[in-house]
Amino acid sequence: MRSDILTSGPASSISGEYEWFFWTMVIVCSAVALLIAIILIYSMIRFHRKRDNQMGSQRQLNIPLEVTWTVVPFFAFMGMFAYGSKLYFDIERPPDNAVPIYVVGKQWMWKLQHPDGQREINELHVPVNQPVKLTMVSQDVIHSFFVPDFRIKQDVLPGRYTSIWFEATRAGKYHLFCAEYCGAKHSGMIGWIYAMEPHDYQAWLADGGAEGSLAAQGEKLFHQYACANCHHFDDAGRCPNLRNLYGRPVELNTGDTVIADDSYIRESILDPRAKVVNGYQAIMPTFQGQLSEEQVVDLISFIRAIGPRTGVEQHSNPGTVPKEYGSHKGIAGPGSSGIAGSKPETR
Repeated sequence: MRSDILTSGPASSISGEYEWFFWTMVIVCSAVALLIAIILIYSMIRFHRKRDNQMGSQRQLNIPLEVTWTVVPFFAFMGMFAYGSKLYFDIERPPDNAVPIYVVGKQWMWKLQHPDGQREINELHVPVNQPVKLTMVSQDVIHSFFVPDFRIKQDVLPGRYTSIWFEATRAGKYHLFCAEYCGAKHSGMIGWIYAMEPHDYQAWLADGGAEGSLAAQGEKLFHQYACANCHHFDDAGRCPNLRNLYGRPVELNTGDTVIADDSYIRESILDPRAKVVNGYQAIMPTFQGQLSEEQVVDLISFIRAIGPRTGVEQHSNPGTVPKEYGSHKGIAGPGSSGIAGSKPETR
């Protein structure tokens, strides 16, 4: 099937379970509501008072009946709760091999960035049978990323990252909507997801990003804003060493520990005094208002690229880390002259 042909219906790896669970809930809840309605109507007809002075029955207990209408619904609804919880955790935990895509929502468009530098507006090209993780942030108000055929919807918030993942199972063209009223042109904040066969997707990727990968652009910003003056790669700088940082625990001067994920790195760039690393002073200036959300994403991608290589044990949000980052064009390797005190390594 061609990726430019509009398709509809469940088309993701979770949509089948989602459909089954949804219709199970509809059937069970409808059956319970219908049973209650039938009992009420029957009781009204069977037990209504026929004379003004008629007294009702004084029988108060029917143990088998009470046990039945308590136990059966309890196990039915607890079963749905357990399965719903399992489905929820499946949706909230992206696979380790998910392709990371960064999304910026703004009035009134979706801006999407691929790791290799491809940038799209109101369109997203993805391969079928490959998990894709979306890390999203809003530039202004609350938006909501909604793809009905994939059965995914996630609020996109200003000032913090949210994420969701999906795996398209059928090639085709799918509707993308904003499902949160975000202003006068909310209805026009629509787009398309193009699910492509792997060979077609690789051909599309071959065009490459006009300015290089996100990590390469992040490296340029890293030097442009003089980050290298304090963040050395030999632990001798006035600020923490960023190599092998991504996904690892960080001890703060408050005694707390946080994970160096996308949200932590973003906060450290825009509000560096919020969480100061233990052993360092709060000397880093804020870049709030100086960097766009896209530039913050580029810097995070650079820090991710110089993070632990695949296979190194780390605590992190699931995602991929480029292999042998020193060989990627434009990414500062261990011997980069822009990082004071760094020394070449053999890879």
